Amino acid sequence: MPTVVQLPAGKALTVRAVADAFLDSLRNPNTVRSYGVGVGKTAERLGVARPIGSVADDEIGEALELLWGTAAVNTWNARRAAVLSWLGWCESYGYDSPAVPAWTKRLAVPDSETPARSNMAVDRLIARREVHLREKTLWRMLYETAGRSEEILGVNIEDLDFAARSCPVKAKGARSKARRRGQAREDFVLETVYWDAGTARLLPRLLRGRTRGPVFVTHRRPGPGKIVSLRDVCPDTGLARLSYGQARALLDEHTAVHGPGTGWDLHEYRHSALTHLGEQGASLLMLMAKSRHKKPENVRRYFKPSPEAISELTSLLAPGNARR
Repeated sequence: MPTVVQLPAGKALTVRAVADAFLDSLRNPNTVRSYGVGVGKTAERLGVARPIGSVADDEIGEALELLWGTAAVNTWNARRAAVLSWLGWCESYGYDSPAVPAWTKRLAVPDSETPARSNMAVDRLIARREVHLREKTLWRMLYETAGRSEEILGVNIEDLDFAARSCPVKAKGARSKARRRGQAREDFVLETVYWDAGTARLLPRLLRGRTRGPVFVTHRRPGPGKIVSLRDVCPDTGLARLSYGQARALLDEHTAVHGPGTGWDLHEYRHSALTHLGEQGASLLMLMAKSRHKKPENVRRYFKPSPEAISELTSLLAPGNARR
């Protein structure tokens, strides 16, 4: 049921009153937090005590430009969407309000700058003698699952299905399951990732008989002043889950050429895996199934074929089907 909002009567509605009424009508707290920034700052820029009917369309556009005209594309789009939703809500209730002008357009999201490493580069890094078994397993699993770093680092041993070479993960933006009173709030709709022979060979060596707790753990127990969730500690060894920051630093340590911070990023394994699958002829639908993206344009940002792959594709256009 939509929330019923009582607006002031008997006087011209102010920018502040309408903004507060719109935010009060939202039921999702995450949406309130997100929209609150865009709507709140825009209202302050326009003047909170002004009647909403006195605001011109171009004033809305100018406020957006002044506040977020130089921000990142995703930030601009998010703030514009919040204001667009606010003013659309006003219109749906029949209030005299401005609109977002046509010249403040939604911007196209640029392609990701994260590089895709070659298959040979991935294999050579994982094969290096000085790389610890834990890092070898993590990097191979990231590559073969094309999973997000936080997803794979969050896996517990009891989640692993060794026979099917798969496990459930809490995906980015995971929706909470419908729950009954008393059930845990951390009950999410999970998604499944799959790995292959490389990970299957390394996992048993890494676990060495452990049957519970995080798959990837630190080499030291957490200090006495550090509070760690029970799910993030191995009950057999007392070692804590390896964090994203630690995993990123370890990868940088083994790949940096021009000093700390210049090495690979964990996310490059996901880009590389999807690129290599695409070069091998995997369809867009199969790439979406592997990456678990919901929109084709998001997958396109991950697919970065090498010059060699493009050259090989171009050879299909040779006269007389010369490749035969």
